[in-house]
Amino acid sequence: MDLESMTQSDYEDQQFKGAKHKKTHIQSKNFHECTFKNCQFNETVFQDCVFIACVFEGCDLSLVRLPGTTFSETIFHNSKLVGVNWAEANWDHHGLLKRRFVDFHACTLDYSTFIGLKLEKLTLHECSAKQVIFEDADLTGADCTGTDFAASRFVRTNLTEADFVDAVNYAISAGLNTLHKTKFTLPEAISLLHSLDIILVE
Repeated sequence: MDLESMTQSDYEDQQFKGAKHKKTHIQSKNFHECTFKNCQFNETVFQDCVFIACVFEGCDLSLVRLPGTTFSETIFHNSKLVGVNWAEANWDHHGLLKRRFVDFHACTLDYSTFIGLKLEKLTLHECSAKQVIFEDADLTGADCTGTDFAASRFVRTNLTEADFVDAVNYAISAGLNTLHKTKFTLPEAISLLHSLDIILVE
């Protein structure tokens, strides 16, 4: 099914394959258990849309805008989401608060923003998250394994019980963030010492 032919407001268990919609404006559409495969949504605006239990596979959503859009139990796999401001989406779910919002697997999220978001148990598995802003975000219990966080910004970020095993290139200050039972692996974990007022002697 092609999004250009959409006339309904609600779509359930639909498959969208190879759709190309650069700079499209999609408004007030509800998607439940839908699959988007190899679709291109570069610079598309999803306004006041709802995605519940949806899957994006091999899609390009770089520079998409998400004003008022809601996500619940939605998975992005092997997709490109460069330069996305996730903070402008709607995270006040009114009854969906106990559900997972979004998960990312093997995705490119470079230059994106998660400022101030509560995303407990978020999955960022084996992703590229370079120059991403996580300032004031709550990533309690997040799975960040195998992800590249080069030049990403963690300030006042709650990383309680987050898992950074095999993650690389992160710069996390123990004094500026909440680290409680957070998992790290050597040698990358040595970078945590750089924020402390200590002298390392080889």
